[in-house]
Amino acid sequence: MRQKIIAVSGVKNSGKTTLLTKLIPALIDRGITCAVIKHDGHGFAADREGTDTCRMLASGAMGAAIFDGEKFQAVKYAAVTEENLFALYPEADLILLEGFKWTDYPKIEIVRKGVSEQAVCDRDTLLALVTDTALRIPGVPTCTPDDIAGIAALIEREVRHD
Repeated sequence: MRQKIIAVSGVKNSGKTTLLTKLIPALIDRGITCAVIKHDGHGFAADREGTDTCRMLASGAMGAAIFDGEKFQAVKYAAVTEENLFALYPEADLILLEGFKWTDYPKIEIVRKGVSEQAVCDRDTLLALVTDTALRIPGVPTCTPDDIAGIAALIEREVRHD
């Protein structure tokens, strides 16, 4: 199985994180290893105030890492591309991207009542539409936000398709 990359996209507050946190266990139950990459367009704190690594970064280090026997966290001040981040997860069957609505990656777009009324992603990139509205896009499968099994099945077909 070759690694696949799929974005879960939608406007702000459409439920991307909520959907991902429900989908990941369903995909793992199907034998699919997952990693997630989220883009933050507003900048973020790379470390917690008061930690040793935060102090090292504040002193001018271009990077700092901390690890134990099971995990690591690394902060590196440098230009980054998605490909750099994908390389961190070679063992993942699937890398889920949160956001990335303007990219060419295949997408599952969330359109939620009271938050958005129409799809904003390029139709040619859509694998599925997840919505609680009457919106339908010809040729694009549609699921409701609570149909986690249906969305996971759609993703599994994509991941297992070479």
